Amino acid sequence: MLALLGLLAGAGARAEAPQAVGIAVIGAPGLDLGHLDRAAVASIFRRKLRTLADGGRLVPVNLPASDPLRTAFSLAVFDLEPAAMDAYWNERYFHGVSPPHVLASVEAVLRFVATTPGAIGYVPACAVDGRVRVLMELPAAPARCPPPP
Repeated sequence: MLALLGLLAGAGARAEAPQAVGIAVIGAPGLDLGHLDRAAVASIFRRKLRTLADGGRLVPVNLPASDPLRTAFSLAVFDLEPAAMDAYWNERYFHGVSPPHVLASVEAVLRFVATTPGAIGYVPACAVDGRVRVLMELPAAPARCPPPP
């Protein structure tokens, strides 16, 4: 009986394994990029596609390189880990092109994208709310949904 109680007590203390959730590529509610595919998202985040059809600027934003969602995004879009992009950005820097800005959290990405014209970012699909528009969803990745602010 004590062994059973110990097992039951231990079961509640286990850490929950990350579940697979999609990665939502997001923009402000008014942002219309037409049909996006993986190649278009890669062009935007590599800063090769930098303007909208109306002449407005595209402003891609990343999570920190150490964030598991950034790794999942980079693998889904570029087939590369974030660190593997360093050589690309070093070369682009000498042509006057800087990498996307890095924001500290999913909530920071949501706020920035919601309030910045032309901004585009990515968050776990379960974190999307009415402030932003889902432009495309990438395959599921191990991630945890952040707690609501």
